[in-house]
Amino acid sequence: MFDTLSDRLASTFKNLRGKGRLSEADIDATAREIRIALLEADVALPVVRAFIKQIKERALGSEVSQALNPAQQVIKIVNEELIGILGGETRRLRFAKQPPTVIMLAGLQGAGKTTLAGKLGRWLKRQGHAPLLVACDLQRPNAVNQLQVVSERAGVAFYGPEPGNGVGDPVQVAKDSIEYARTKQHDVVIVDTAGRLGIDAEMMQQAADIRDAVGPDEVLFVVDAMIGQDAVNTAEAFRDGVGFDGVVLSKLDGDARGGAALSIAHVTGKQIMFASNGEKLDDFDAFHPDRMASRILGMGDMLSLIEKAEQTFSQQEAEKMAAKLAKGPKEFTLDDFLAQMEQVRKMGSISKLLGMLPGMGQMKDQINNLDEREVDRTAAVIKSMTPAERQDPTIINGSRRARIARGSGVDVSTVKNLVERFFDARKMMSKMAQGGMPGMPGMPGMPGMGGGARKKKQVKQAKGKRKSGNPMKRKADEQAAAARREAAQAGNPLGLPQADQDPKNFELPEEFKKFMG
Repeated sequence: MFDTLSDRLASTFKNLRGKGRLSEADIDATAREIRIALLEADVALPVVRAFIKQIKERALGSEVSQALNPAQQVIKIVNEELIGILGGETRRLRFAKQPPTVIMLAGLQGAGKTTLAGKLGRWLKRQGHAPLLVACDLQRPNAVNQLQVVSERAGVAFYGPEPGNGVGDPVQVAKDSIEYARTKQHDVVIVDTAGRLGIDAEMMQQAADIRDAVGPDEVLFVVDAMIGQDAVNTAEAFRDGVGFDGVVLSKLDGDARGGAALSIAHVTGKQIMFASNGEKLDDFDAFHPDRMASRILGMGDMLSLIEKAEQTFSQQEAEKMAAKLAKGPKEFTLDDFLAQMEQVRKMGSISKLLGMLPGMGQMKDQINNLDEREVDRTAAVIKSMTPAERQDPTIINGSRRARIARGSGVDVSTVKNLVERFFDARKMMSKMAQGGMPGMPGMPGMPGMGGGARKKKQVKQAKGKRKSGNPMKRKADEQAAAARREAAQAGNPLGLPQADQDPKNFELPEEFKKFMG
């Protein structure tokens, strides 16, 4: 959703890099570009004005002028201000002291409330609660049946005594559901109310009556993130007519420009609490303003990625795998490779996971064109192998490759490439388990990841071994090297003065003196 905004901001910050000092003209130009980017993203004008004003005030102050890296300082300011307009700190659900906790969902028709009720119920169940979904949307055709189906898919309880389709009293259903929840020991009640088309006075009154009848601990306003500026107008009208405590953004995975998400918390004064970013029931999580700001600025979202991994991977299995890898690369088999791959698949879409990694904004096209079915094809190839072949892939010869290819519906080269990739991955994972940091298999060397950095290191070492043609300088170099070796043996590799030495008597090595003027 924020791709266009992210690209514009990245382009703006790129122009700042490399400048040792930022003039007032540089800051004005940057603020102008950020303003255009936000307006193009459909952010509300009052929000844009407040945002730009705050950035300019901070950027023109000592915060940037005295910074060692002004460009990074400006990015830091934009990041902090983005977090501010997105709501600041993460807002958690308030639970009642005496259960059940009542959560009422409200919003426009078509915003996705019913599906979102199932997602919220599933999310709460994973947190250790026993939620109950209540069908109080008795207006929309088949809304009751839809909620029942969603609750079954989510694995949570359902309460819907009225058939709906215009029949039944939603206020009475809401009242009765509280007693039903107490009887059945449900600690959270999620009330799905009828949607309204625009600002419908009758439906608004019905929502107010349900609120008065059950006294919800949280009223969540569900907003379709794709409807742009109208989301803010509707939220303001609903806040004034019924009132709500927090916002839930649905359809955050759409291709809209995302202005609603950046505007609604600032305009209404109510924080975004949850976000739905896909069609599956698991595509739902708490909304973290700092993480969303980090994603918008292309800095990734490692915390959410780690949380997903913790939810998916068993700690016991991870320790078992680490111990196996530490014994040696041959202990890691294709069965283990397949199990790890299936665990990663459970975390969700591969492209979404890659999008959470820092710096992946520059590879959006490759990530978007990623074929998710490649994982299924790889699994099919491995499952077409015999147990002996999975245990020891070195025995896979030409005839075995042909048989595996026929069994999995791929060509022979695909099987060969998979086995080669497995050997590379096994070697890499074994070195990582032993504390090494090799380059990623099949990828060019990246800074800090080994691989391509090795050649440069070797070149530098080779240069360091050259001796000067000047006998006097060569003798001085040898003496300095001998002094460094002695210092290193004494546990002082930099040759710095010891605690009992007088710092005044300390002399830098000759090769450092040229940097001191």
